[in-house]
Amino acid sequence: MTERCIPRTGTARPPAWGSRRRLSRRRSDSSATTRASLQLVCYCRGGQWSPPLFVASGDRLAPLCSQRPNTAHDEVDPVKYRQLGSTGVRVSEVSLGTGGQFGGRVDREAVRRIVAAAIDSGINYIDTANIYGDGRSEEYLGPAIEGVRHQIVLGSKGMQRTGPGQNDWGASRYNLMNALEASLRRLRTDHLDLYQVHLFDPTTPMEETMRTLEDMVRSGKVRYVGASQYQAWQVCRSNSIAERYGWAQFATTQVHYHLLERECEREMVPFCRATGVGILAFFPLAAGLLAGRYRLGEPYPEDSRAAAFDRTRRYLERYGTPANFAVIDRLTAWAQERNHTLGELAIAWLLTEPSVSSVVVGASKPDHVTANAVASDWQLTPEEAAQVRAIVEATGV
Repeated sequence: MTERCIPRTGTARPPAWGSRRRLSRRRSDSSATTRASLQLVCYCRGGQWSPPLFVASGDRLAPLCSQRPNTAHDEVDPVKYRQLGSTGVRVSEVSLGTGGQFGGRVDREAVRRIVAAAIDSGINYIDTANIYGDGRSEEYLGPAIEGVRHQIVLGSKGMQRTGPGQNDWGASRYNLMNALEASLRRLRTDHLDLYQVHLFDPTTPMEETMRTLEDMVRSGKVRYVGASQYQAWQVCRSNSIAERYGWAQFATTQVHYHLLERECEREMVPFCRATGVGILAFFPLAAGLLAGRYRLGEPYPEDSRAAAFDRTRRYLERYGTPANFAVIDRLTAWAQERNHTLGELAIAWLLTEPSVSSVVVGASKPDHVTANAVASDWQLTPEEAAQVRAIVEATGV
């Protein structure tokens, strides 16, 4: 229900969860010659106002997560910050991903150095999962964040298979609760700031999954919940169920998104723009393709992920087509003309999408982290973003 917001006196409580109020205010500037309007769409949950989902931007409403406050902290750190979806939490635009790295090619000591480089660069969101490295990613990350845990927004995931048992996978209460407790032990923390369902589980009722996540939040072991690799309708339906019962909703969704993979722009991106769900973009460098790591027809470098993992080789076979390499060459030249690298362009272009809360980038060395963080400082103009898109679409990619 939408209604005009009327100031109240006394102790009257706000409307119940699920109702909406549209607030319109007018104010005069100091010269008293112009008038500006500010329109907020607020939601009320359990008697408390949540942050506004949208703010007025010209004649359009822009998601709040796209706003980039100009604070002294932003000027000091290489990276800038955005809201995590429509929550009040601020996360670095470039975050540290641990999939395929920590607990695999990266040992404990290297993890410590990489995490230290991330903190020094201003990165405050670190993303992991219980299946990365068969749990070693969390095991190595836990000791590395001791002493700086209060500076980090820590996210992990559960749902995928971790054992041979019938219930060692899925989004059931049984598995998710067990997975959360195991992740907390490995990470040596008493809570996760963001807990994500790693994949949609068609065998478990959505009501069971969302109620389980609500109980995690109520217990204090989870602050916010998110989805990963869901379709737009699955996030929408899940959040509708949660809204109906006043449960915690998905604040974020992890999406496979980069210059060579834009399928999410059909449904997920418009959905997130409309609802305030924040996108965490993973594989932004296309497993190294968009970092200039590989060349068409040349052997994989010995120290590359493709040389070590079959899964990465299959990924490169899918995206390392002649047409895509032609696009990569043109994008590389375009970036170099502006004194930037291809990798910086790939990340900066994703950050032109206002529904993206953070770009999750992996790293196997500290200097990779520093190089990735620099991309946050390159803000493409709308004209530049359009030029990049035109380069990609010119070859039908």
